[in-house]
Amino acid sequence: MSKHIPPSVPHDKVMMELLKNDPEFAAEYLKAALDEADTDEDGQAIFLDAIRRVAKVQGIEKIANAAGIPRESLSRALSSKGNPRLNTLFAVMKAMGMHLSIEPIHPDHHAA
Repeated sequence: MSKHIPPSVPHDKVMMELLKNDPEFAAEYLKAALDEADTDEDGQAIFLDAIRRVAKVQGIEKIANAAGIPRESLSRALSSKGNPRLNTLFAVMKAMGMHLSIEPIHPDHHAA
């Protein structure tokens, strides 16, 4: 008797399905990318790529319309060379059903 080995599902396809259908997963994905943006010299590109991926699975046109941003401008802002304004990020995050938040680096850290 031989075992039937199920076909594997490509990683990107699984990721896109999770980002599309699981808002909690999408939020954690964006949080991890934002954390990376703070620690890595390529972090901004990583964060913008993560936002672009979530926007893509939710529908770029839909997100652009909800954010009040022309689709082409949104695509440019979220490109690896993009430099979106803060109000653009807020609008896009809101359109995706999320928001940016601030957390202390260390709970006991205080500015001197």
